[in-house]
Amino acid sequence: MKKAEYFFAYFNKKNINKLLAGLLAGLCNGLFGSGGGAVAVVALERMCGFASKDAHATAISIMLPLTFASAAVYCAGGGVDWHTLLFAAPGAILGSIAGAKLTGRMKSAALDKLFAAVMFCAGVWMLL
Repeated sequence: MKKAEYFFAYFNKKNINKLLAGLLAGLCNGLFGSGGGAVAVVALERMCGFASKDAHATAISIMLPLTFASAAVYCAGGGVDWHTLLFAAPGAILGSIAGAKLTGRMKSAALDKLFAAVMFCAGVWMLL
């Protein structure tokens, strides 16, 4: 296989959808300061055919570099309240660990319903 063919073999519909899912997640994360994970979960399920639990796990993994990139831009712009970060970060870390363990124990249908309920409540909260 020639180098060009090898390179373009990766640009099939499945991988382009993965690229678009990452682009959407990154755009939301950078634009809103969060939300990239929620977009990534839905995009991975709908555009890439991931199972619910796999979509959640992959979305979290995608969010790590996204969070670093967005945080760097926000820090450079002076938009971070470091005092709040000092107190909120430990709780967020513990909550993340507990949530990841809980997700592994939940059935996919229950996880989807919980995720939808949280997204709905977040949307209503934002509207109000």
